[in-house]
Amino acid sequence: MKGIKKGLCDSLPIAAGYLPIAFAFGVAAVQAGLSPWLATLVSGIVFAGGAQFVLISLLTAGGTVLTVALTVLLINTRHLLYGHPIVELLGKGKRSFSPFFLAFGMTDEVFATAVSRMEGIESKNREHWYVGLQIGAYLSWVAGTILGATIGSEVLARFPPLSDSLSFVLPAFFFSLLLSMKGRVLCSPTIAGALVTAGLLLYLSAAAAIPLGIVVGAFAGWWRRRGK
Repeated sequence: MKGIKKGLCDSLPIAAGYLPIAFAFGVAAVQAGLSPWLATLVSGIVFAGGAQFVLISLLTAGGTVLTVALTVLLINTRHLLYGHPIVELLGKGKRSFSPFFLAFGMTDEVFATAVSRMEGIESKNREHWYVGLQIGAYLSWVAGTILGATIGSEVLARFPPLSDSLSFVLPAFFFSLLLSMKGRVLCSPTIAGALVTAGLLLYLSAAAAIPLGIVVGAFAGWWRRRGK
């Protein structure tokens, strides 16, 4: 329990970033025709951040269930690259939680926080700390969605400038997490991945550009380590 409590405390910065974005998702989902409970159900089951906005956009545009599912899966393929570093940090030994449970709560922000902080956690508490981190992030995302789906439209109607600022919160927060990882990640692979992604966005959708940029960055990191 000590590890879970510590993880919950360390998830507060993530929660601060998630609440406004989930709030915006709740508003967007209701405006797209979803009921508040269905919008909450999407966040509770999918829990995929930006991919949920894509999901809503595709549904609004008349996309089929198969198209929506494949697109969301493609956007989230980057998470496959996150698993190995997390497993290494957690260490070997018997797991208290199933791999499915550990994987479900992984997001970009949870991964970045785990990579930057997990080495400072005692080995025996790391798994519970990681679960606490995920729980805090998950609950804040669902809570933000509930607020957005129920009272969001009224709040934004009273404070119009708030609508424009919501879209910038998550990118700014993730960039701050990247800066906090300075010294733990290689600079050149990060730059390579960012440049390739930015270039591909001129010709491809984000769903295709982001995974390809990640692959390039990962390859650049492997190549650099190989040369040492």
